[in-house]
Amino acid sequence: MRSLFKVAFVVLPLLLLLACNTGPQAIDYGNDGCQYCKMTIVDKIHGAELITDKGKVYKFDAAECMINYVNENKKSEIGSLLTNYHEEPTFFITNREASFLISENLPSPMGAYLTAFKSKAKAEEMLAEKGGTIYTWNELNTYLNK
Repeated sequence: MRSLFKVAFVVLPLLLLLACNTGPQAIDYGNDGCQYCKMTIVDKIHGAELITDKGKVYKFDAAECMINYVNENKKSEIGSLLTNYHEEPTFFITNREASFLISENLPSPMGAYLTAFKSKAKAEEMLAEKGGTIYTWNELNTYLNK
């Protein structure tokens, strides 16, 4: 009986700690749905996540869906905004770190031709190849909310 209490004393705090995880969740491509448009998320380059202050994760099939969701849900307590990026699909970076390229020669799921890159240098390489315009996160929000 005493060993049961010892195990509970160690395991219970560990379980509570894991339940409070406020980090990103892997997107289950082909199964998870976009919080905004309800489409199934299949494109591994363009996915995005909003994580609330309390750790609730909302998944999106594209950064533009996340922007639209945030604009329509101003009361949301946003902890972080994350996006997949072109160089390493399925990995996340914060939207403030990313450089975004809008190029009609680089399709995206929702038709905004919007792709995130881990660095401005990588975005500039693709810009030279595909054309378009590079935006920071703040510039992108302004552009898409005209």
